[in-house]
Amino acid sequence: MVSYAPWFFAFAESGKPWYSKKCDSAIPTLCSDLYHSQEQSPGFPHGDGDCSAPGCDCGTVPCGFYVFNHSSTAIINGQSFQDWFIHSYVLNNVGSSPLVSGFFWDDVWNPQCNIHDQVPHTCEDMGLTPGDLIQLTADYQANMAALRDAILNAGKFAWQLMWTGGPMDSIGGTGLSPIVTQAQCATSLRALCTPDAPPQKRAMGYGLSGSPSVRNPQFMQDLVNFLLIRGPYAWLGWGWKGCSINYAFPEELNGDYGTPNGLCSESSPGSGIFTRDFDKSIVLMDCNTYTGNITMKL
Repeated sequence: MVSYAPWFFAFAESGKPWYSKKCDSAIPTLCSDLYHSQEQSPGFPHGDGDCSAPGCDCGTVPCGFYVFNHSSTAIINGQSFQDWFIHSYVLNNVGSSPLVSGFFWDDVWNPQCNIHDQVPHTCEDMGLTPGDLIQLTADYQANMAALRDAILNAGKFAWQLMWTGGPMDSIGGTGLSPIVTQAQCATSLRALCTPDAPPQKRAMGYGLSGSPSVRNPQFMQDLVNFLLIRGPYAWLGWGWKGCSINYAFPEELNGDYGTPNGLCSESSPGSGIFTRDFDKSIVLMDCNTYTGNITMKL
């Protein structure tokens, strides 16, 4: 890990006392100047994975949550960080295997340091300034854009390539929610029943309302709105809702509603009633009463 240290963040020199510890709790002599927390990390006697005595063995550094520096310009073993990140880390022998068809990238950078799975004072411990965070966000986004291109060129896909709401170029969210809601039903459908709307240009991930373990009272509204706006590639369901959950599977999800014969449309300007014709069904949403209906053709 020492040779790759420039591609990771270090603890700030002036950060003492740091919020996260440099040294291992079980083996106090095992320390690292590379920033790490104990978030989602194995520990002794307990952690996110429990280790046997005398402690966890992660080699010459403490086990922990280390952080890539996407702004690093260091060339290591003839590779830039971006080249290594894409071709040696993600699309390595496992990632490039024909047995792997897709990925899930659960990370983010932003100027607010509102990042996933962080502990308090993460960016302070690394000594990141507001300017550092702006640059890091831009470099992270550039690396991820290059990674997305490489993934598609390899004939693979990633969850975050789905459109889950927002602007056309937005990155798919980890969690899913309904893209059309009762409060914005007519406004949303008017915008999404167009040939240039995101669902017609990108694969769409549409979230169902409520708890996954029971049938939600608005399930039909979600299904109807999904069918109204979906494009050639779309997915309906829940994002990650936690572990050990029994997922309900409403019978309507087994339905064959056919192939759409065009886009959805409003029955008349301002009516708030939207329909879409499929070769096996007619799908209708009345935004005035927020009532959805699917009529099967004989």
